[in-house]
Amino acid sequence: MSNVILKNVTKVYENKNKVIDNISIDIKDKEFIVLVGASGCGKSTLLRMIAGLEDISDGEIFIGDKKVNDVHPKDRDIAFVFQSYALYPHMTVRENIAFGLKMRKIDKATIEKKVQEAAEILDLGPYLDRKPKQLSGGQRQRVALGRAIVRNPKVFLMDEPLSNLDAKLRVQMRSEIKKLHEKLQTTFIYVTHDQTEALTMGDRIVVLDKGIIQQVDTPEEIYNNPANTFVAGFVGSPQMNFISCENIPFDCPNNSIVGIRPEKMINSGESLSDNLIKMTVNVEITELLGSEKIAYFNIGDSKCSAKLPSEFNLGKTLELSINPSDMYFFNADTGERIY
Repeated sequence: MSNVILKNVTKVYENKNKVIDNISIDIKDKEFIVLVGASGCGKSTLLRMIAGLEDISDGEIFIGDKKVNDVHPKDRDIAFVFQSYALYPHMTVRENIAFGLKMRKIDKATIEKKVQEAAEILDLGPYLDRKPKQLSGGQRQRVALGRAIVRNPKVFLMDEPLSNLDAKLRVQMRSEIKKLHEKLQTTFIYVTHDQTEALTMGDRIVVLDKGIIQQVDTPEEIYNNPANTFVAGFVGSPQMNFISCENIPFDCPNNSIVGIRPEKMINSGESLSDNLIKMTVNVEITELLGSEKIAYFNIGDSKCSAKLPSEFNLGKTLELSINPSDMYFFNADTGERIY
């Protein structure tokens, strides 16, 4: 079993700075779970604690049925894929992939077999005798993945592995890592600040802010049923619009603010028109994004956006038509969702 359990895990540095605050997660065997949040939220620190590269101040970490608080990183049966690839420049691809096995004194025949298997999975066969400087960024990242694969670990830990790649390569590598997870059938814990990566890759997403878990759920639930304004604003591009109730012609719950996704600001007309909230706004700027265009405008003091089809005839004003069923309500003081 390669499940990972965190019980009340806390990390406090010597300067009293608490970066991980009483986190508990039960990561299932063979699950692909994504830790996502803004820079400085504690996601990489949490990953390094699972790996044993950071001490924990309090709590317990289990890998399988084994408590690993005091277990050395090399004995935790994990593989860590770093943001920087961490390849040896003087070694060939073959030597880089084989390095960890050689350090464990695995016999040459087994090493060669495992290297060839990893190279086949990752389409690295033609590059085995090249040095890292002769490879593209995507190829270097595949070498780093190959080095992890040959160890056949219980758990793969990945710390923003795609952040150094260009946009096109990131899209390609996202699908490759997802396919790799399906082939290997083991547990993946993946860290990113990119909410698109989180939504497209994770079986479940852990949204973190200031070392505290804000929500743990499937991508669909995170997007459609955010627990608070932080999750609602962090997940989705453009982010959810937050509007004061006094600026919406609707009877809102007491002490609440309204949240509306940009794609829901213009109703398609499928609902009865009598139910729609009509508002006219002045468009400040627009952005054309291929099949979509984004209109930006203000509602009261709130900066808002609407996501529209590219063929939408957009002038200097825009008539919004909002279905009340598409609105979210959040407590104005705490930010928590009002159901």
